[in-house]
Amino acid sequence: MTFVDEVKNAVTPRAALLVLGVLALQLLFIASYVGALHKPNPTDVPFAVVAPQQVSGQLVTRLDELPGGPLDPRPVADAAEAREQIMNRDIDGALIVDPTGTTDTVLVASGGGTVLADSLTRIMEKVDATRGRTVRTVDVAPASPDDFDGLSSFYLVVGWCVGGYLCASILAISAGTKPANRQRALIRTATMALYSVAGGIGGAVIIGPVLGALPGSVWGLWGLGALIVFAVGMTTLALEALTGIIGIGLAVLIIVIAGNPSAGGAFPLPMLPDFWRAIGPALPPGAGTWAARSIAYFKGNAITGPLLVLSAWAVAGTVLTLLLSMRHRPDDAAGAASADTAPTGTAPGGSTAA
Repeated sequence: MTFVDEVKNAVTPRAALLVLGVLALQLLFIASYVGALHKPNPTDVPFAVVAPQQVSGQLVTRLDELPGGPLDPRPVADAAEAREQIMNRDIDGALIVDPTGTTDTVLVASGGGTVLADSLTRIMEKVDATRGRTVRTVDVAPASPDDFDGLSSFYLVVGWCVGGYLCASILAISAGTKPANRQRALIRTATMALYSVAGGIGGAVIIGPVLGALPGSVWGLWGLGALIVFAVGMTTLALEALTGIIGIGLAVLIIVIAGNPSAGGAFPLPMLPDFWRAIGPALPPGAGTWAARSIAYFKGNAITGPLLVLSAWAVAGTVLTLLLSMRHRPDDAAGAASADTAPTGTAPGGSTAA
């Protein structure tokens, strides 16, 4: 046998295509993560200004015209309204101008990301310095001392996502990538649901009572975790049912390559480039990270949208998995199973080929 024949036997055309697919995923991984995270700059950060009427408009215009457009300023009536909007996650910070003194107050929420909170403080320090004023910072939703840089929510969601697509991948390939008939699809869906409940409570207990990394409702995080795991798992099962083993790679593309860097974890959404900022809230890691931070630090506010996003992924994955399973009859599965157990090299008459 020649060397070329050995290569053909060792690397089949199908294997070669899969290797090329893995190479493409590798390069996309590098491009996505470096593209999203290599140069974080705040852009159009929702920001409130509380100031006397005679200076409010001028100050808003000045902040709006800062180089690079870091802020999207808007006037609000008073400090109480500014705090309420921060807790509702409508804005990320506010400047409270003291009309009787020279020290203004910057309101931030490090629970939504300490990097962004620090950036807002630095921006306002520079702005007030040019006005001959100073600032003090008040954190209205501080991150836990055990939640370094506010990253625990993101890592929790990443863990849930990893569990979702790994469990679904195992369910899909444990029987040799057999197509799921209706019965098998129902069993896989039920298994995924049970796994999601266990994964959700496990993550919530570890991040909260065990490590103390996140405050907030353990029950709320449990429900969120179960939804994230199920949404990612059913999406993976649906993609595998649609495209075979390639679907596992597509799940990695959506969840890991596109979803993780755009989730607002390492850097909150206002610090990401436009593309990643646009897709992040629509993908499970981004929706999950936002919801986890809201539960932990913002009294559960502003989570309806992210929960609807996660529910949409879960429903779409479940419906697609069950619909695609109707293409395969139970006797097709039995035939595939008997073919899998037949000895390699068995001839049609039952004898073993030499």
